[in-house]
This record gives sequence, C-alpha cells and structure tokens, in this order.
Amino acid sequence: MARIIEGAKNNITGEKIRKLRKEQHLSQQDLSAKLETYAIYICRGSISRIEDGTRTVTDIELYGLSQVLGCQISEFFQ
Repeated sequence: MARIIEGAKNNITGEKIRKLRKEQHLSQQDLSAKLETYAIYICRGSISRIEDGTRTVTDIELYGLSQVLGCQISEFFQ
C-alpha cells in the first residue's frame, strides 16, 4: 500500500541527521557502512534523500542512526 504524506517533506529528522553526521566527519557512504553493522541497510543515495527530506525514515532506521551517531533518538526531533 502506498503511503500518502501531504507537504514538501517526508520526514522532520533529516536536517538533524545531516548535522550530526557532518559533526562526526562521516560521509554518507561511511554512515551507510556503519549502519550495516547493525543489519540496517540504507544505501548512500537513500541517506541523501533522508537528509533532504524526500524519503521517510522507519523507527528501526532511526534506532540504527542513533546508535551510529551516538545520540538519543529524541535528538533528531530537536
């Protein structure tokens, strides 16, 4: 079933994810590789789309991102 989300953004966490990734001097490819160690497979292109808000993010992906970026999930929403 297709998901329908109105508005220009498909997530509200992407900008914060980009900020945290850059603070840690990780490329999108580096982040993708680190996520794989948690069995979370997000390719570099999908990370780009998450960061620019054009892709949704699942709860398990947010969990993996928080582990890799060393933060609480709630930080993504601040």
